[in-house]
Amino acid sequence: MEKLTLSNLSLGEIKRVVKLRETGIGNHLWTQVAEISLDENEYYRLGELERILKSDPVHLLNEATIWARAIYPLLQLAERNAEHSDIRALAGVPLQARYARFTLEGIADGVIGRSVTGRIDFPYLVMVEAKRGIEGQNPVAQLYGELLAAARLNWENSPHDPQEIFGCYTIADSWTFVRATVEAIETDRPTLNTEHSQEYTEKTDAVTILKILKSIISSCAHWAKVEA
Repeated sequence: MEKLTLSNLSLGEIKRVVKLRETGIGNHLWTQVAEISLDENEYYRLGELERILKSDPVHLLNEATIWARAIYPLLQLAERNAEHSDIRALAGVPLQARYARFTLEGIADGVIGRSVTGRIDFPYLVMVEAKRGIEGQNPVAQLYGELLAAARLNWENSPHDPQEIFGCYTIADSWTFVRATVEAIETDRPTLNTEHSQEYTEKTDAVTILKILKSIISSCAHWAKVEA
């Protein structure tokens, strides 16, 4: 049984344990959110957030400050306006999952999902806040590991195959979303399919980011409620 740690995963390790099928950046159907509506309060809050970010040297701030001032407030706004009151956005969420030939273990920087008594029961979206400087590395491999872990956890609660799960990595105030499906979960070598969105920057794209978050929550909350 191979043990994989999320914080130092490489794409080579991912490809060794799963069949990886990547679709590049594109205008995928799940990123087309023009029909998602926002109310006056949401537009006001987004405007305030954009004004704060435009006055901050975001790329000079450390990750903890950016998370507190830019990333988490947007997650909270998506959570607060979710149709389902049990949807929560949490930071520093432990993830641990066991597949047939490998295990995954680590901490997700952020998770949106169905929460029960302070823990995430169904993860809908897992997040990686990319480190910068000498500790910086490509966040994609870690995000793929989190997606695999979250899909397995959801499968244990609702064993249908494939599992759909969403992810996002942030670099400063820029967001890139990933939609994933995990197939053949119980086999020795599952398949991970991924689609990447374009990069969205909060200073100019906060409305689109919130709409994508709301769309993900709405879609995932529906199947989680049905399967619960």
